[in-house]
Amino acid sequence: MGGALSVTLGSVLYPAMLGVQKVDNAPERVIATPASGPLTEADRDFVVKVRSAGLWEYPVGQLALRKATTKAVKVAGEHLIDGDASLDAACRAAGGKLGITLPNQPSPQQQGFVARLKADRGKQFDTDMATLLRATDGQFLSTIASVRTTTRNSLVRALADRVNDIVLDHLAVLEKTGLVDFDQVLPQETAPSKLPAQELTPPPPVATQPQVVLTPSAG
Repeated sequence: MGGALSVTLGSVLYPAMLGVQKVDNAPERVIATPASGPLTEADRDFVVKVRSAGLWEYPVGQLALRKATTKAVKVAGEHLIDGDASLDAACRAAGGKLGITLPNQPSPQQQGFVARLKADRGKQFDTDMATLLRATDGQFLSTIASVRTTTRNSLVRALADRVNDIVLDHLAVLEKTGLVDFDQVLPQETAPSKLPAQELTPPPPVATQPQVVLTPSAG
């Protein structure tokens, strides 16, 4: 019985190329049957994407605390840090119970987002941060809604509810900065990604590396 369980959980490893192509191809294929309900490819990919999103948004929040030129952008950074830390705890808990391997780094595309914002100076940082995060979080809403509607796994459903609440909070504080360029945001939210799946996939964790933990801000 223990051997059978190991095989089932082993199948929950996320694929080497996790992108929208993977989810679109076989979203309903059941890959494990834990007590919380059938787990599909889309469910697994969602949990991995939540973790990956936090791994790049959290350091952006930290950048905002150091680089923001307005109070509203700094407040948005605080919400990113605390919201992503809360989601990370929920994501790691769900991933552990479901046997899902979670990344320790964001995807190459997301690493590029962080590098771009690190290079920004002054008001350019404020505008780029508000617009970029508003676009990516707005795009993620459709994924959250799809998983929340279709999943038969109670842990994934509960995680989707929590992600939805925090993403909506992030959208609200980003919009309150008054810096979101909606002429850039709206096309990015609706256009399918043209990047190869490798760019959208977080690298698998190194076996000897401790799991990265995102913590709330000291304040």
